[in-house]
Amino acid sequence: MRELIKNIWDAIRGYEHDYTRINLGKAILLLSIPMVAEMLMESLFAILDIYYVSRLGDDAITVVGLTESLMTIVYSIGVGIAMATTGLVARRIGEKRDEDAGIAATQSIFLGVFLSLFIALPGILFPGKILAAMHAEPEVIRQGKSFMALMMGGNGLIMLLFINNAIFRSAGAPALSMRVLLFANIINLILDPCLIFGIGPFPELGVYGAAVATNIGRGLGVLYQFYLMFSGKCRIKLKLRQFKIQPAVIYKVLYLSGGGILQYLIATASWIFLYRILADYKSEVIAGYTIAIRIFVFFLLPAWGLSNAASTLVGQNLGAKNPKRAERSVWITSLVTSIYMLIVMSFFLISPDFLIGLFSDGGKSNEVGIACLKIMGMGMLFYGFEMIIAQSFNGAGDTYTPTILNVIGFWIIEIPLALLLARHLKMEEIGVFYAIFISETLLALMGIIIFRRGRWKLREV
Repeated sequence: MRELIKNIWDAIRGYEHDYTRINLGKAILLLSIPMVAEMLMESLFAILDIYYVSRLGDDAITVVGLTESLMTIVYSIGVGIAMATTGLVARRIGEKRDEDAGIAATQSIFLGVFLSLFIALPGILFPGKILAAMHAEPEVIRQGKSFMALMMGGNGLIMLLFINNAIFRSAGAPALSMRVLLFANIINLILDPCLIFGIGPFPELGVYGAAVATNIGRGLGVLYQFYLMFSGKCRIKLKLRQFKIQPAVIYKVLYLSGGGILQYLIATASWIFLYRILADYKSEVIAGYTIAIRIFVFFLLPAWGLSNAASTLVGQNLGAKNPKRAERSVWITSLVTSIYMLIVMSFFLISPDFLIGLFSDGGKSNEVGIACLKIMGMGMLFYGFEMIIAQSFNGAGDTYTPTILNVIGFWIIEIPLALLLARHLKMEEIGVFYAIFISETLLALMGIIIFRRGRWKLREV
């Protein structure tokens, strides 16, 4: 017990270790604790926003839900580049090439900033038209234009948060990622109610205040990240000389992130399509679904943190020419994740009304949220396996296998099934929820089969 407490404290403090040599169970523990905490911190941005915005009514919740469905494009690109960054930096760290790891990091930052500009412009210039294209009701458009403009205009902050935290994680310093998001969330926690409701000297901005608070929190978090990287607080210390464009490295980042962007974009674009299907059933349905998804993601993100630990271990151990240890780390992490997901599944099936009741005052949105949690909750075990396997492929530098799997799972299975169940079999929103559960389960099973074949061990990056 004393050794366990010491390891937990080391993980929180962020002591550096050689994760290619220390005991594998200890390595998973040291990496996963701050990574799980980091994911919880990231999800708090969404949970805090929806908690306060829910007090403004279903139209305000719908504004957040529709905007977030489009922001998944930003998350797709940010996560995709972060996946490439993890694969490259972790491999260079495993090879003991710290300078090259720093160069890969800076080129990833360049790429993220450049791509964010193409998303910011249409979001700033045409927010009302974008909401109208998503069949938003007039009041939702009126409330949501400024919210969407600011959220999409500030998308570069999300990119940098993802990429910079991937640099910390792949260098074996996940505690720094955790600290950054803790700092950013404290700022958001303070500003959210003040700017939404006009507490004290702050103006009452309504749903727009949530966007202002979130962007301020994220912006200060990014500044903190760069302070840590330039001051040498982790194994990678960025230097000004590394901030020059190196086409060969950017091409490698772009190639690897292409698979990561596609796999996440394919997945999240399907969620936009699901929102479009649900939009046929009025704002109450979207509001209930939005609340349920925020709760679902909050509980799912610890598994994402564990999958990031697996990704780092795969990349570093392949760099150290130890593929057996890389594979073993994946199965051990999967076992830990499955235990957690079974606990969450039980909670969703037994007490969904309690969770939804924290964000909804009742009515149709409350009923929809409860049904969504129950149905999607049945597949929690499979969701965990799917995340671990996909991130392990990414850590090995194989970002295209998960991409192909996502095409099959989301666009060949999920979307047609959702249309069939919701519209043709008249199950409406319940049909959409069942389509999500079935497709995610099949996706996990396909990933496990392909992973066991072992071709990912031969990948060079």
